[in-house]
Formats: sequence, C-alpha cells, structure tokens
Amino acid sequence: MPEIITRIDGAVGTVVFANPAKLNAMSMDMWSRLPVAVAQFDANPAVRVIVLKGEGEKAFISGADISQFERLRGTVAAQAEYNQAVENAYTAPMRARKPVIASIRGICIGGGLGLAASCDLRICAEDAVFRMPAARLGLGYSPAGVRRFMNVIGAANTLEIFTTAKKFGAAEALRMGFVSRVVPVAELEKATAETCRMIAENAPLTVAAAKFAVQQALKDPQDRDMKQAMQLVETCFASEDHKEGRKAFMEKRSPQFHGR
Repeated sequence: MPEIITRIDGAVGTVVFANPAKLNAMSMDMWSRLPVAVAQFDANPAVRVIVLKGEGEKAFISGADISQFERLRGTVAAQAEYNQAVENAYTAPMRARKPVIASIRGICIGGGLGLAASCDLRICAEDAVFRMPAARLGLGYSPAGVRRFMNVIGAANTLEIFTTAKKFGAAEALRMGFVSRVVPVAELEKATAETCRMIAENAPLTVAAAKFAVQQALKDPQDRDMKQAMQLVETCFASEDHKEGRKAFMEKRSPQFHGR
C-alpha cells in the first residue's frame, strides 16, 4: 500500500515516500499525511533538520498517482479538495521552522518536482531525472506554485521547464540552481547526512531565524512579517545558546546548543 514512513535518527527526522510499484507516486492519502509528518518533526525538540526522500533506488517521487484522478478529481468540488491537499503538502516544508532537505535519487517529476521546490535545500544523485509535465496533461499550475519555482530557479528557467515539459538531468538542475549539490549515486546518503550534521550542530534559534528571514524576503513587501523576523533575531541574542556560543569560542571548543 502507498504510505509515508517516518523515522528519527539522532537529530534528523526523515520522511520516506513509499509507493514503489508506482515509482513513489503520491496518493491522496500520502499528500494528506505529509503535512502531519512534517509538523510532528517540527514540534519535536530532538529533531534539528528534516529530510524528504523516496523509497528504493528508482525515484524520489514520480508525481501524483494519476490513477486516482478520475475518482478524486472528477468534479469541481473534488478537484478543489484534491488541489488543497496537494497545496498543503507543498507548503508543509515552508511552514516548518526547521530546515527541510530533499534528498533526490532517480525520478523527480511533476508533484515530486513541486514538492522539492518547496524544500529549503535540494541534494541529488547523478542519476536524477526531472520534469514538469503539466503542459502534457493539460493541467493548470497555480500562480503560487509557479512563484515557488521562480524563487528557486528564476523566471526564464521556470518558463522553460513549464512550456517545454522537457526532461532534464542533474547537471542541468545544478546549472539552474534547482539543486545545490550533485553527487555520485553511492554518495547521496552520505552527502545528505553530512549536510544534516552541519545544520544540527548549529544553534537552532539562529537557523530558524535565518529560514524565516529568507521566506519573508521572497514575499511581496506588503505580506512580509519583518516584526516577527526581528523578534527572532532578538531571541537569538537573548538566548542561552548565544552565551554558550561565545563561551565555546573563547574556550576553543565546539559549542553545545539546546535551542533556548
């Protein structure tokens, strides 16, 4: 059965998309469960960083499970409900205070590409294959979704992948800036773990403040919450972690942060 699997390894909470028979295509249930899984990790003080990945060696996510479209998107009302579930899943990584990393191997198409675009960082293996096939399916893509791509890869690249519906590989994704790193297949897990380790060793309040500030900068000026952004900065300076960071620097040792 299609499912979402969660696990915690030290400071890392991992969400695994498991539907191997369909290359990890997202069912309605999977879309609906993802925000819950991410929110639970975000609320867990032991978790410092969240990773999204696909089960197996063939795919991150191959898109939405098209076999459900007729039943779940056959009416205007059903279409609206389905679209809302998908949008909630897309924005779950953005709502999290903690960094969310997409660790991508193999196929990353359609809904998988959209979800990866919502993450804070994207690392992929050399065998990754990307595509936005909306124009081949006659689907309308929401302006908010298009903007998420523009925030990551710019207007020209966004327009190109949407209008051509072309497949592109890891090297092209790196050129566009969609991914920050491309590694050999055998090194993807190690590279993801290393990035998680570096994030987890840092002060959680500082990391959260930086993520929030970036998110505000990407919004229209009238939608930005700069007051909250500055409050998060002030919280960092007033924290026990800031005292620990200063003390550790003077003592020439690694700091031990606790998020308070």
